[in-house]
Amino acid sequence: MIAHSFRGEVFGPAQRLHGATFLVDATFKRAELDSDNIVVDIGLATQELGKVLAAFNYRNLDEEPQFAGINTSTEWLAKHIADQLADKIAEGALGEGAHGINAITVTLHESHVAWASYERALRPSG
Repeated sequence: MIAHSFRGEVFGPAQRLHGATFLVDATFKRAELDSDNIVVDIGLATQELGKVLAAFNYRNLDEEPQFAGINTSTEWLAKHIADQLADKIAEGALGEGAHGINAITVTLHESHVAWASYERALRPSG
């Protein structure tokens, strides 16, 4: 759950402060399963996704220094979350097996008709 506003005529009434509640899906992709026959440790992935989201959940993003001057669109937030998860993988926070992940897709669902995804490639290191 966030609050934010946008700059630019393309956003119409969303230029005013408004709230959004998102359901967040993170998809981890790889060409081969790891030695445990999984793509990623889902427990660690859920834990780390929760940490990423906690950094801006229940906040007005317009007031957060890390988002200063940024139109925090659904698409941009999906990219931000994917980038944060990629950093977590590189740090080893999702376990050693996660180094074989070659892509992450993050989808933010605001409603059944309003959602966006962002996919980014990773360079597998395992």
